[in-house]
Amino acid sequence: MKKNNSVKYVCSVCSSTYSKWIGKCDNCGSWNTLYEENNSLSSLDEKNSIIIELNSLKQTEVTRNRILTDIKEFDQVCGGGLVPGSAILLGGDPGIGKSTLLLQLLAKIVDQKYKCIYVSGEESVQQIKIRGDRIGVSEKTINVFSSIDVGSIIKTVKNNNDIDILAIDSIQTMFLNNLESAPGTISQVRSCAQELIKITKHLGINLILVSHVTKDGQIAGPRVLEHMVDTVLYFEGENSNDYRILRSIKNRFGPTDEIGIFEMTALGLQEVNNASQIFLPNHGAQINGNAIYAGIEGTRPILLEIQALVASSSHSNPRRSVIGWDNNRLPMILAILEKTCGINLSNKDVYLNVVGGLKIRETAADLAVASAILSSYFAKPIPDKSIVFGELGLSGEVRPIKQMVKRLNEGKKQGFKNVYMPPSNYIQKNNMVVKKINKVSQLIQDFNFSRNT
Repeated sequence: MKKNNSVKYVCSVCSSTYSKWIGKCDNCGSWNTLYEENNSLSSLDEKNSIIIELNSLKQTEVTRNRILTDIKEFDQVCGGGLVPGSAILLGGDPGIGKSTLLLQLLAKIVDQKYKCIYVSGEESVQQIKIRGDRIGVSEKTINVFSSIDVGSIIKTVKNNNDIDILAIDSIQTMFLNNLESAPGTISQVRSCAQELIKITKHLGINLILVSHVTKDGQIAGPRVLEHMVDTVLYFEGENSNDYRILRSIKNRFGPTDEIGIFEMTALGLQEVNNASQIFLPNHGAQINGNAIYAGIEGTRPILLEIQALVASSSHSNPRRSVIGWDNNRLPMILAILEKTCGINLSNKDVYLNVVGGLKIRETAADLAVASAILSSYFAKPIPDKSIVFGELGLSGEVRPIKQMVKRLNEGKKQGFKNVYMPPSNYIQKNNMVVKKINKVSQLIQDFNFSRNT
C-alpha cells in the first residue's frame, strides 16, 4: 500500500510534528494532544499575487478613537476601551457568566449609537431574549441571530457594512463547510477564528470571541488561537461566592494582568468599585493565622486576607495545602521559617487560603504568608489594623518590591494604621506606623510572639 505523505500530526501544545499518531508528545510530554493536518504542498501562484503598497508609520494617522463601553471595569482591563479593528478572546468556565457579560457589554455599547451583531451558536434567539429580559437589556437595539456557519456570518457582516462590534458565542461551535472535521476540533477552531479575524480586521470591526476552557483552565483549542487575537481575557470565579474576576492575560493595547471585579446578581453582573472591602470581611477582628496583604493586580492596589492553619500531623508526610497561591512557593517559605526562626514545622500540617477566590501571582506576598503561618503557629494574632508585604530571599532577608507607595496609600484608604514592609527609602507621609523588616525572624519580636510554644 502506498504511504500517504501528505498527512502529518501536530501537537496542539508545542506544535511539534510527527509522521504518525502517538499518544504522548515526545517534546512536551502532553498526552492526546496530536491532531491530523493535511501536509500537501502547492507551488506559489504568483499570477494571483499583487504588489502591496508600503505605508509610512510616521505619516499614518489614527482616524478612530477607542470605543468606551461605559463598563469601567471592562474598559480598565482592556487598557481604556476597545481599539477599532481589534480581536478579543474571552474564556471562562461553564456557567461563570461569559454570555451574560457579553450581552450587558453590547447593551452598553448600543446606547452610544454603535451597531452590534451578536451571533450565538449555543442558544436560539428566543433563549437570548429570555436572558435579556432577566438582566433588563431586551429593549436594546442589539442585532441577534443564531448560526454556526462562518461563511453565512461573513456574508451577513459584509451585507451590513456599518457594523462596529461582532460578537461570537462561542468559537468552538463555529464551522467552515470546506473542512471535513466536526465543529470544535482544532482545525475548525483555528480556521474559523482566522477567517473571522481576517474579515473584521479588513472592515475595521471589533471582534469578540467567547471561548470554552479545558479542565485545566486553558483556552480550548489550538494554542495558536491566543496568538491570533489582540487581547485574551479570562473570566474567573468560584461557585461558592458571587464575585467574578475579569483578568487580562494578553493585551497588545494595554497592561497585562489587569483585573476587573464584578458581582453576579439576579439582574446580571454589577461592577465592584471598592475591591479591597469585598476581600476583607473580617479585617476588623483579630484572628490567629490571618494576615492582610497589600497587593497589586495590574495597575490596581488591592488588599487581600491570607489565612494560614498550622496543626499537628498524624501522618508521616505532613500535608501542605494551598488555595489561591503558588503551590511550589509554600514549602520554600516553610523551610525559610524553620532555618531562620528556629521553629519546627516538619511535623505540622500547613493549610493556606486566599480569601475571596482571587489567585495571587506576586512574590510580594511572601512576607504576609510567613506572618500568617507564624501567627497560627504561636496562636497569637498579628497586631490590629496591620498590612504586610515583601518578598523573601532564601536566607530569610526581606527584599524590596515595586509600587510600595500605592500599597501604602490603599492601606491608609481602608483605615489601616501599621505596615510591615521591606527596607526602602520611603519617607513616612500618611500617618501610618511603618516598620521596616530586614529579616523574617524580626517578625517574632515585632509581633510579640513567644518562643515557648
